[in-house]
Amino acid sequence: MRSSRRPSRPQRRPQSEAPSGPALEVVIESVGGEGDGIAAGPIFAPFTLPGERVRLAPGGERRDVEQILQASAERVVPPCPHFGVCGGCALQHWEHDAYLAWKVDRLRRTLARERIETEFLPAVAAPPASRRRLALHARPGGRGAARLGFKARKSWDVVDIEVCPIADPALQAALPALRALAAPLFEHAKSAPTLHVTLTATGIDVDITGVERKSGGLSADARMRLAEIAAQGDFARVTLDGEPAYLVRQPMVRLGPATVALPAGAFLQAVPAAEAAMAALAVEACAGADRIADLYCGVGTFTFRLAGVAPVLACDSSAPAIHALNAAVSTAPGVKGIVGEHRDLARRPVLAEELKRIDTVVFDPPRAGAAEQSAEIARSKVARAVGVSCNPATFARDARILIDGGFTLDRLLPVDQFLWSPHIELVGVFSR
Repeated sequence: MRSSRRPSRPQRRPQSEAPSGPALEVVIESVGGEGDGIAAGPIFAPFTLPGERVRLAPGGERRDVEQILQASAERVVPPCPHFGVCGGCALQHWEHDAYLAWKVDRLRRTLARERIETEFLPAVAAPPASRRRLALHARPGGRGAARLGFKARKSWDVVDIEVCPIADPALQAALPALRALAAPLFEHAKSAPTLHVTLTATGIDVDITGVERKSGGLSADARMRLAEIAAQGDFARVTLDGEPAYLVRQPMVRLGPATVALPAGAFLQAVPAAEAAMAALAVEACAGADRIADLYCGVGTFTFRLAGVAPVLACDSSAPAIHALNAAVSTAPGVKGIVGEHRDLARRPVLAEELKRIDTVVFDPPRAGAAEQSAEIARSKVARAVGVSCNPATFARDARILIDGGFTLDRLLPVDQFLWSPHIELVGVFSR
């Protein structure tokens, strides 16, 4: 379906960013890394698609769209009424197959900058209504209420959302209760709370950050109100920067054969189907291994599944995550042995000498990548490696380190876990 929806009215520009050129009519040539259309110049225009002819408002390099004069055949009606105002999604107006092909092409180009070519497996795409994790920003509302949602485009303001088509229906249904939960958090003017919400097997878990603490944090009255609202909303747990504020059920998640008690604020893959696809490829790539190292293992997203293949050494910089992983081993029947170690792999990577008894390594680092650890894997005698990444640029850098050390990147799985955003994740399989 073609869309008649236009982008929202732009925010008032600061004086230093006053318009520097007249209105223009341009043809959009491509879509850039942040999801904006690009015309000759270059000029960047949000919510536009390749081949479209558009009229742009006065401005400089980045401009708002006044009118779409000739729409692309790939333009569709955005499913969310907040699209164009909310900064959470950038690409809901693009037909799915074309949008996904653009993401995969960007990934291919990122690897090419490091002179890397490989086989691309068919991309895994997260469906709508599948996100089990959201980070919702809160701001004061009228009469002691709160506004809750995502930041507006290019603004610190918050769009108070009523629906969210990417979220699991259980999280969307909880939005009113979450908005009520945010109301007691504004005792101090500098508080800018974020509610990190996770849907678990035992209910909704909320970790709240951004509450001003230098002035003493929340008062006893506010904490009591918070607990009362959490009970009314039937939340499993509410924490303030990881500290308990309310607990009626321990949040639990199922990871392969194991049931894990989730630490407050712990990392968890955002979409269960994406997690399952990534883990399935990692397990397949590790078939026949004698001993596996799972580095940056978190609470055991891959560990428990890999331990069905061979004994696993699991390392992560989060002590609570390793504690939860070790505690969950007894819930995982049939695993071949797991040893969890608390270790900062950026400052103290597992050395090549320590990998002598390891023949396969799985690593899933944060966005900064795993340059130090990749260098040790390259120096080692490890036969196979599986890299999981949420940042194609740092993955390409780390892959080049492994390739220069004698590995080949055999195949790669693109994973569109963050639907309608410019971000793409991946799993890469390496061998000597």
